[in-house]
Amino acid sequence: MTLPTVLVADDDRSIRTVLTQALGRSGYQVRTTGNAATLWRWVEDGEGDLVITDVVMPDENGLDLIPRIKRIRPELRIVVMSAQSTLMTAVKAAQRGAFEYLPKPFDLKELLSVVGRALAAPQPASIDQNGPVDGEERLPLIGRSVAMQDIYRIIARLTTADLTVMVSGESGTGKELVARALHDYGRRRGGPFVAINMAAIPRELIESELFGHERGAFTGATNRNQGRFEQASGGTLFLDEIGDMPPEAQTRLLRVLQEGEFTTVGGRLPIKANVRIIAATHRDLRQLIRTGSFREDLFYRLNVVPIRLPPLRERAEDIAILARHFLEKVQQAGLGAKSLSDEAIERLQSHRWPGNVRELENLMRRLAALYPQEVISGDVIGLELAENAMHDDPAVVSNEHEKLAQAVERHIRQYLASSQDGMPMRDIYDRVIAEVERPLIQMTLASTKGNQIKAAAMLGLNRNTLRKKIRDLEIPVVRGVG
Repeated sequence: MTLPTVLVADDDRSIRTVLTQALGRSGYQVRTTGNAATLWRWVEDGEGDLVITDVVMPDENGLDLIPRIKRIRPELRIVVMSAQSTLMTAVKAAQRGAFEYLPKPFDLKELLSVVGRALAAPQPASIDQNGPVDGEERLPLIGRSVAMQDIYRIIARLTTADLTVMVSGESGTGKELVARALHDYGRRRGGPFVAINMAAIPRELIESELFGHERGAFTGATNRNQGRFEQASGGTLFLDEIGDMPPEAQTRLLRVLQEGEFTTVGGRLPIKANVRIIAATHRDLRQLIRTGSFREDLFYRLNVVPIRLPPLRERAEDIAILARHFLEKVQQAGLGAKSLSDEAIERLQSHRWPGNVRELENLMRRLAALYPQEVISGDVIGLELAENAMHDDPAVVSNEHEKLAQAVERHIRQYLASSQDGMPMRDIYDRVIAEVERPLIQMTLASTKGNQIKAAAMLGLNRNTLRKKIRDLEIPVVRGVG
């Protein structure tokens, strides 16, 4: 039996050596080169069962090589590696026909797993290469962390399909940016992108806003009005804060997703719903389901592909990149050039960022506008963060050693205050418990490097109980990572 041959193109000699050894030990034949021309010659000659290529090589961009390879050998799988670990790289790799994209530095076990899957996968259907992403790279999402790389790869895969997506994450993490990226680089990029915030629409007007209304449908309806479903026809409808949708509107939305058509308020003729749905929420929808505030059947219709955006505190390695990006943006807007000292970066990375990326962007805007010095020091960052926290809640700044009971009391006070905005009061107990339980289990697992036996002992829980909670709360567990 002939061993599969893997063709490797990378101008880094050390990477070629590592891949040769790892792939050889795993039972593959390996041929390596430091340029694209040699790789192309091998492909033309019919050699190889799989290609692993870098993006930046001395003679040609590896991404530009993919369509040429696919034209002459459409069955040949291509794995792309790149130190340019951005969303655009992942999207371009996927849209040009790559089997998988791996950011550098990569994990050898993951690479070997990808190679195994690529060689075992059935032959693909024809690749949709309409409208490749070229020209100037606009980066809607910024970050090189492992968490963001995973999100880039999910988005890249979804650009060739119209699946419904549920984006979850705290306020300020960039949920609408993900939705726009899915639209801008997807099949429906030629159509409109229409966004509606469920929390910002009075509940009695939501159905009219979504589905439109006929003249005379209700008092004040003097003309026919198009709803967001009609406005987004041929494109993407982004339903932000879906957890705040009232029950009656949930029922109508479920019917539209099931039947693929809707009627306007006061109308009789069905209208085809030609939209891709992307929903987003900062709330725990499973908890809302348990309290009867959200329909379970609607949740499963929307949650076809879940994307969880991590809070900024979980990807501290991205903070410096984001901060510099926002400073460049304000400079382009006419404010002076600013940079951050090493101490300033450290102060930023140690902050908890309750407002997430949005809070960081606002801080960079404020620094650029208010401070004349070109280099922002750590003292300035500390002062601004303290001032901002004091405006939000004086107790947070005045007591750095806040006790757990005090923190819980503060958050419960916020829940009670939010009831003035119409938030249901009946589920406060379950919501508070859920919000404490998830980070408690997550952080305990992190401290045990994913060892569930040790984590269960620390928590005082039965191991099976912990497993059930991990499953119910959708907590990711990675062994060996703390």
